[in-house]
Amino acid sequence: MVSSRSLSTLLALLTLTFLSLSASALPHPRTVSSKSALKLAVRINSYGIKNIAAADRARIQILQAGGSPSVNATNVGTTYTAEIGVGSPATYYTLLLDTGSSNTWIGANQPYKRTTTSQDTGGAFYVAYGDDGYVSGKEYRDTVTLNSDLVIYNQSIGVASRHSEMYGLDGLLGLGPVDLTQGTINNTYEVATAMDNLYAQKELSSEVLGVFFAPPSCDDSSGELTFGGYDASKITRDISYVPITSTSPANRYWGIDQSIRYGNTPILNETAGIVDTGTTFILIATDAFHKYRFATGGALDEDTGLLKISPDQYRRLSSLFFKIGEHSYELTPNAQIWPRSLNAAINGDTDGIYLVVADTGSPSGSGLDFTNGYCFLERFYSVYDTTNSRVGFAPTEHTYTITH
Repeated sequence: MVSSRSLSTLLALLTLTFLSLSASALPHPRTVSSKSALKLAVRINSYGIKNIAAADRARIQILQAGGSPSVNATNVGTTYTAEIGVGSPATYYTLLLDTGSSNTWIGANQPYKRTTTSQDTGGAFYVAYGDDGYVSGKEYRDTVTLNSDLVIYNQSIGVASRHSEMYGLDGLLGLGPVDLTQGTINNTYEVATAMDNLYAQKELSSEVLGVFFAPPSCDDSSGELTFGGYDASKITRDISYVPITSTSPANRYWGIDQSIRYGNTPILNETAGIVDTGTTFILIATDAFHKYRFATGGALDEDTGLLKISPDQYRRLSSLFFKIGEHSYELTPNAQIWPRSLNAAINGDTDGIYLVVADTGSPSGSGLDFTNGYCFLERFYSVYDTTNSRVGFAPTEHTYTITH
């Protein structure tokens, strides 16, 4: 998902960190030896956002208002890209992969090259977001190649003729729920997503996406997307599932219900929010954030937009527990701080200690009271199950990893 901040004030071209990941595609569950790789790149603040927490907060506020998260792929702290082929023979485009949006579109940087598989549908697409962002153009159907084993035929493709600045990215591959495509094409109600078509064309046995990330400062920071299931070798306990929340607007996305406590102190009663690969930090409602701030003793840092704590306060930190369904997921003290080796990426001091829990900017009761972003997902495996309308989680070897 993506936020709506002004590109002119938030984005720059400096790439601070690139992390190599791989993605795979086979039915649930699978073994490592049978995986088919789709190479990804993770970029930590590739566009020089001065305050990632503010960008995250702007993003969730647009989602709370029912706005579209489908376009501004560069206006986030953490992006995940892949080289995706379109046409036959395929032309490869650098696309952002996002579980929080659902349209697939290209043309922001490299122009669309029509081939014998290109079909002009006569449709026009338009998606607006935030105060000044948009993409518009024509809809085509074409062959999309994720890798040699995953080829999608007749996939809806938006070909951009006008768009906001994407800073080197060609477009977006949406992996979110199909409902997010509603109203984006002028001559149809909604369009099948890439995941929908992979399943319908029997490339997958189930419409499921497994996501594994590792903390970026680990010795092995590789990760994996698994189309059609999950990678059982990456988890240390069975996947535990919860249904998509019934609360709006969180139910439009990968929304769940959860409660949070800090040590033994409840800070957020059970409420609805979302799981989002396009948000960098963990955002919680303002009233919950105030409780967390008081409990940790953190002081708001103007440069980063995050709570900053002293070494002594860090030693006294308690764990955060996220109660999702019948299970609690522990975010240890170390998992609550941004890796100090990457402080430059968030405009922080070299030796500063910054907490990764931030404020949504609105009180609880909005229908979208939290976002479990990258800093949560790097500690827990997540599964997005369209077939059964549910989201699943499990601990990994990195749940208790100590990063620096």
